[in-house]
Amino acid sequence: MHPAPSVILFTVLSGFGLGLLIWLGLGYPGVTGWKTFIFYVLAYGLTLGGLLASSFHLGNRKNALKAFSQWRSSWLSREAWLVLLTLLVMGGHGFGVVFLASHIPPLGWLGAALALATVFATSMIYAQLKTVPRWNHWTTPALFVSLALTGGALLAGQAGAATVLLTLGSALQLLAWGLGDRRFALRGHTAETATGLGQIGQVRQLEPPHSSPNYLMKEMVFSVARKHSLKLRAIALLLMFVIPLLLLVLLPGGFWICGFAAVSFFVGTLVSRWLFFAEARHVVSLYYGDATPRQPGTGQTEPSP
Repeated sequence: MHPAPSVILFTVLSGFGLGLLIWLGLGYPGVTGWKTFIFYVLAYGLTLGGLLASSFHLGNRKNALKAFSQWRSSWLSREAWLVLLTLLVMGGHGFGVVFLASHIPPLGWLGAALALATVFATSMIYAQLKTVPRWNHWTTPALFVSLALTGGALLAGQAGAATVLLTLGSALQLLAWGLGDRRFALRGHTAETATGLGQIGQVRQLEPPHSSPNYLMKEMVFSVARKHSLKLRAIALLLMFVIPLLLLVLLPGGFWICGFAAVSFFVGTLVSRWLFFAEARHVVSLYYGDATPRQPGTGQTEPSP
C-alpha cells in the first residue's frame, strides 16, 4: 500500500493524543488545576492535529461529514463518532480537574474507555480488510492499542507503566512483523485466484491493464526493497523501544526523562507506521503484474521490473 504521509501522521498523532487522554481519564498524572491544563492541551492538540492531517487524504473534504452517517457498517464512521464523544466527555472531565480541582472518576473512566475504543476503531479500519492479509489479523488492533497506551504513558510521565508497555510492545511488534511476512503466501492469493481462471491453467498478463498509472496503482500497489525494509525495522526498534527503555531504566524517572523517551518513541512509531503501509500488499496488485514471490519471514522482496 502507498504510505501516504497524511494517514501516517493521522494514526500516529491521534494515537498519542488519545493514549494521553486514556491516562488522564484514569487520573494520571495525579495533579489538578493549571498543571493539568498543559496535559489536556497536549492531548487535544495531538488528537485534533491527527484529525486535521487525515483530511488531507480526502479527495473532496466537503464529504468528511458523511463519515458520520455509516456507523452501522463502517469502522471509519464509528471512529468519527467515538472520537467526537471522547473529546466531549474528556472536555467535561478536564474542565472539572483544571478549573474546579475536582476529579470525577466515573466521567474520567468513561472518557478513557471511549478513547481506547477510538484507537481500536482506527485499527479495525485496516484489520477488517481481507484483501490486505498483512493487516487482517488480531495483531493489528493489539499493536495500535499498545502503541497508544505506551505513548500516552510516556507523555503522562508514568515511567513504571511505560517500561512494562515498551517491553510488551517490542515483542508484539516483532510478532506482527514475523506473522505478517507469511500471511499473503499462507492465504494462497495468486493471479489465478484473483481472476478466477485458475481452473484453466496458469494465468499471465499479456499487457498492462492501463497505459498510465491510475488511482488503484497509486494507492494500493507499492513495493519496498527487502534490504530497505530490514534496515527501517532496525531503526524503528531502536527508536521505539531500545532507546526509551534505556532512558527509563538507566536514568532517574521524571517528566523530563519520559519526555525524551516519548520523542524517541514518537519518531520510531512514524518509521514503524510507514512500514505498516509500505509492506502491506493488496490483492489488487495481482491484476497489475505483481507476481513477485515473497520469501516468508524476510519481508518484501525487490520490486519486479
